[in-house]
Parts: sequence; structure tokens; C-alpha cells
Amino acid sequence: MSDRGNLPIFSAHLRQIADPLWEAQHAHPFVRGIGDGTLDPQRFAFWLRQDYLYLIDYARAFAYGVVRAPDLATMTRFSDLLHETLATEMDLHRSYVAEFGVTVADLEQEQKSSITWAYTDFLLRTAATGDFSELLGALLPCMWGYSEVGQRLAARGMPADERFARWIRTYADPEFANLAAWCREETDRVCQELPHDALMRVASAFVTSSRYELDFWEMGWQGEQGMTR
Repeated sequence: MSDRGNLPIFSAHLRQIADPLWEAQHAHPFVRGIGDGTLDPQRFAFWLRQDYLYLIDYARAFAYGVVRAPDLATMTRFSDLLHETLATEMDLHRSYVAEFGVTVADLEQEQKSSITWAYTDFLLRTAATGDFSELLGALLPCMWGYSEVGQRLAARGMPADERFARWIRTYADPEFANLAAWCREETDRVCQELPHDALMRVASAFVTSSRYELDFWEMGWQGEQGMTR
């Protein structure tokens, strides 16, 4: 990204070490298919159903953030994120997936794919047993990565299919970019005085989540039967 050099130093370091994984996401046929509108809607529908299940556990990770936050301001922000996810984003997701023929009943009956299980298990184990800084490292690639994907796709122009264009606008939105910026800034603040071994654990969590983000796109492209992990 053109503004990478202006990022706070530790988050910039995290982005740098995970760069091959992030650039592989941008080059992935699933992401490119969203951008040019050629993605098979059935592939996207499967991915959306899995993303719904992911969001449920992502909200649980926010709940851990409330419990483990080191100060009241951070507790409040995680509480806001938890409420926004459960009260607003989940409703928006249910209305959006209907445009791809996915019903609420479909969402409720969906089972996690192996990748969704692995990713959410990693997030929740990190939230429960790792340091608060590790939780931030694990959460950051989703917020920041989707913001970066949305902005890059928007810069190339919107696809004719309004359903994909709507997805791009959601994640290219400045409000979503502000959320990603907050998570970066909070990560930098919390990690500022940490010893080297603690910083290495944060970096490991960040890279692991980045790898799962790439796996999640591949899962959508291949479908559960196409995954070999």
C-alpha cells in the first residue's frame, strides 16, 4: 500500500513480515472475481455462509477483549464492537446473503468447514489463553485486511454486478478504515513497552491469522470438498 511507510512502527513491521500472505490474498482468484464481478455466485454464497459462522466467533473474541482489556476506554471500544457485530452486522449479513439465494434457515443449518473451524478455534484459544496483545495481533488481520482489500478493489472501479459492488463499498468505506486504524493504533500502544519475546508472540498471532485469511479465500474458491488440509 502506498501509505505503508506512514504506519506506526510495530504494525508496519507486522504488515511487512506478512506481506507475501497479504499480497497472495490480493492476487487470489476469489478476490479478483469479486473485483471484476466474474466470481461464481454459488462460490460466493458458500463463502458468505461460512463468513456468517466466522462472525459469531469473531464476536466472541470481542467479548474476550472486553474482559481482558487493560483500561476502561479499551473495554468500552470492544463492548461497542461486540454490540455492533451482534445487533447490526449480523442483521446486515442476513439481508445481504438473501441476494445470493441464501435464507436465514440456510445460515442456521450451515456447518463450519475445516478452515472455519481451524481459524475460529485459533482466535478463541488465543483470546482465552494468550496475552491481550496476542489477541490484538490475532484480530488485526481481519479488520485491516478487509479494509485493504476493499480499498484496492474500489480503486480499480466497481463491477457491474451490484451485489459485488456493495461488498466492495462496505469494506472500502472510510468508517471501516477507521476501525482498522483503531485496531492498529491499539496494537502499537499495547506493544510499545513489551519485551522481545512478547512481541514475537504477537507477530506469530498476526501471521497465523493472516495465513487463515488466505485459507478462507481459498476455501471459498475450492469449496469444502476441494480443501486438502
